[in-house]
Amino acid sequence: MTLAKDPTATSSARLKQISIVGAGAIGQLIYHQLSSAVNASSVSLNIISRAQHSKQQKLTFTDLNNVESTYIAELVGQDDYGQQLPKTDLLIVCVKAYQVVAALKILIPMLSSHCHILLLHNGMGPHLDVANMLKGQSLTLGTTSQGALKQSAWHTKQTGKGITQLGTFNTESIFNSQSTVNTKNAFHPQKAFSQQRASKQRVLPESLKNILLSAIPHSQWCVDILTMLWQKLAINVAINPLTAIHHCHNGQLADEQYRDIITAVVIELVNVAKAEHISLALPAILDKVYQVIALTAANYSSMHQDVQHQRTTEIDAINGFVVQMAKRHGIATPHNQQLVDHIKHLELQYQR
Repeated sequence: MTLAKDPTATSSARLKQISIVGAGAIGQLIYHQLSSAVNASSVSLNIISRAQHSKQQKLTFTDLNNVESTYIAELVGQDDYGQQLPKTDLLIVCVKAYQVVAALKILIPMLSSHCHILLLHNGMGPHLDVANMLKGQSLTLGTTSQGALKQSAWHTKQTGKGITQLGTFNTESIFNSQSTVNTKNAFHPQKAFSQQRASKQRVLPESLKNILLSAIPHSQWCVDILTMLWQKLAINVAINPLTAIHHCHNGQLADEQYRDIITAVVIELVNVAKAEHISLALPAILDKVYQVIALTAANYSSMHQDVQHQRTTEIDAINGFVVQMAKRHGIATPHNQQLVDHIKHLELQYQR
């Protein structure tokens, strides 16, 4: 995982703007981390708001040492999308997985073809739809294990350190991964991508990589980002739904009663990943799952919080993504399907 030199890299002096979509805990955390970096490089930073009118908003951030800092953020309202979005060099998308496509359907037509889009959300799946929506923009994928919690609408507290992994989504990998799919359930990438588009794919320039990697602690540029995302997904398919269903902290999943179901859902994921030409070693992945359970023992998962607060969960982008991809390859995933069904049932109970 190395940061390769990009011969076509844009000079940081030419960069105009970085915009963040999603002002949740992670969105505000990333805003805080980028603030000092962009000030040093004279790049403006703003948050894309769903409100009609633009305004300035005071943001408060509390770090791991309980030190507070404040910022005055520019919230770009819909009235100013047409003026601000064409100037955006990097659009960082921090909304929930199920909100990604709807948000970008509105924003992508107003972005320059030279803009770069970074998806930073839980789970997988939206990247396949977003890649088909691009109008010349490049697509970067990311995952972060940093912890953050909103104290109020505009006050976020960092709750844990973590690694952030970023990398280019190579659309050519879609052709490779689908080359052996059963034709009965085949997903036809040529319908979504042309070989010409894949071969002319643009990548994040060195200047933007440097800003991200210098601003976000413990961040890495990964050539094999899809492998990293599948590894993170293996952790999420085990921890998220089980903590939500059993209303427990992450640490409780170390109990023997959960071992069989954790092993079963991870085995299914590893089999599906293999069909997608992603090689994951089962013993190492299971070890990682239990390491995270131990390291985050006192934490509640994001899906547990969603269920407790009666919000829509990201189950479709976690266990649901495993089930979706399995169907394309004719692979049975009954244990992941069972967890999807259980979470959907919980959602129905409070969404009626």
